[in-house]
Amino acid sequence: MTSLRQENVGHVRVLSLSRPERRNAIDQGLADELSAAFEALEADRSVRAVVLAGDGGYFSAGTDLTSTSPPRTEGGAYGFLARVRRKPLIAAVEGFAFGGGFECVLACDLVVASREARFGLPEVKRGLVANSGALFRAPARLPLNLATEMLLTGDPIGAERAHLHGLVNELAEPGQALDTALALAERIVVNSPDAVQQSLHAIAVEVAEREERGWELTRAADDENAGSPDRAEGVQAFFEKRAPNWA
Repeated sequence: MTSLRQENVGHVRVLSLSRPERRNAIDQGLADELSAAFEALEADRSVRAVVLAGDGGYFSAGTDLTSTSPPRTEGGAYGFLARVRRKPLIAAVEGFAFGGGFECVLACDLVVASREARFGLPEVKRGLVANSGALFRAPARLPLNLATEMLLTGDPIGAERAHLHGLVNELAEPGQALDTALALAERIVVNSPDAVQQSLHAIAVEVAEREERGWELTRAADDENAGSPDRAEGVQAFFEKRAPNWA
């Protein structure tokens, strides 16, 4: 059974994370589906923009914690976080985007969010580090002090605050994030497909080169964290629904 719904709306491909029973947490199967979907749409000239959304009234809770490491493919974590893309990717966020779910949002080119949406990086509450791009992408997309607050407290911020600081391009009424994202995508696809793709690719290559050091430092932090007793305790406490007893 597929965990990724796909549909075309004109020249826009909508990818919907569809594991509502797991709050759209991403496991290896879903990551593989995302990787295959991004590979296919890059080669499909009828697709000029992509919208990433989630089923069940929320975006994603991130990594399925039956595994403490994000599922990886040739496209990087979750199948696409390290891809250099030519087609614009818009996040349509309802409910929440937490942990790896927020890191998926940070990997998108544009963000539309419900006014009631929340964004968070709760890894430190579980003895983990954000290991899929947030350590360098959050400070690049938000003021440094706000990104640091999110990474060190693990507390979420609302869509209004995210919009105020430039992370969110457009706010939508609850339940309207996907429609608003599609309207934004339509403003893109009326333009020259070649010019849009060439422009985005130039941006993406420059960003990828700049982010190489960030990925290196993230791997170092994650390797060090892997040996911490806090990591096992934090995940166990999460499943047991209790406060962690840090070492």
